[in-house]
Amino acid sequence: MSLPHGPSVPAPPPDPVPHRAPPLVLRGRPVGVESPAIMAIVNRTTDSFFAGARQADDGAALAAVERAVVEGAEIVDIGGVRAGTGPEVTTAEEIRRIIPFVAKVRAEFPGLLISVDTWRSEVAREAAGVGADLLNDTWAGHDRALVEVAGELGVGVVCSHTGGAAPRTDPFRVSFPLAPGSPAGTDPRDGVVQDVVATLGRAAQRALDCGVAPESILVDPTHDFGKNTWHSLHLVRSTGRLVELGFPVLMALSRKDFVGETLDLPAEERLEGTLAATAVAAWLGAAVFRAHDVRATRRVLDMTAAIRGDLAPARVLRGVE
Repeated sequence: MSLPHGPSVPAPPPDPVPHRAPPLVLRGRPVGVESPAIMAIVNRTTDSFFAGARQADDGAALAAVERAVVEGAEIVDIGGVRAGTGPEVTTAEEIRRIIPFVAKVRAEFPGLLISVDTWRSEVAREAAGVGADLLNDTWAGHDRALVEVAGELGVGVVCSHTGGAAPRTDPFRVSFPLAPGSPAGTDPRDGVVQDVVATLGRAAQRALDCGVAPESILVDPTHDFGKNTWHSLHLVRSTGRLVELGFPVLMALSRKDFVGETLDLPAEERLEGTLAATAVAAWLGAAVFRAHDVRATRRVLDMTAAIRGDLAPARVLRGVE
């Protein structure tokens, strides 16, 4: 059967590869230049939502750090308090859980970049004093002095978005209406993006005002924190809007509830959903990914970077030899 020959129509030009956020620089060292960097998760807790990330024992935690380095992580993020609701952890207890361990990691892994997941300025100061390179403030400046510590001591900081939620609280019927004056026809789902972009822009400016170097400021939309699953999904597809802020973009997607609710899966079965979201955010230009599963995440990020044209294949033999 022959096909009719109509007038030739030129193929449309291919869509341009999305702009990529600048790489993160900590203490003068750039990471994620060709492929996004990985921030491996090590929790000095017994109650983190994903059992695989509970490393309260020093030996298990050090083994987790070593495994993360071998599997391709450039940064390790050490936390001492479960993000969600649970028993109170005092400042003194948080310091006991993580500060000696940060010092031990710095001594045993001198080339590794260390992040500390805390919202408390007292913990942040202690952590920077024993070698932390980055302060991961997941609760959006709840303690306003934390970013001042980052500027004073010359370390990086994560600016996050929680929609005004207090530390260790869960969202309940949160909403983000469109900003006043939004053009007619604006997607009503964009309210959350508008709020995140505005909040992160203000937080990054304050970090600059406090003396943090622009290349050492990470902006994080902070999926799940103060948001429902619809919000988090829309933020993944809107990663490019965050890249436009001009700072390295952090994505903390790993095994989160928005993945679990989307696929109706428990934390232990959310790897594939996490990796799908990771590939989309990486294609759209995010610079750093906080991950439980370092090896799988490294492979997804490198493959996505190669498709984007940012990273050369490890080898090319097919059709050549």
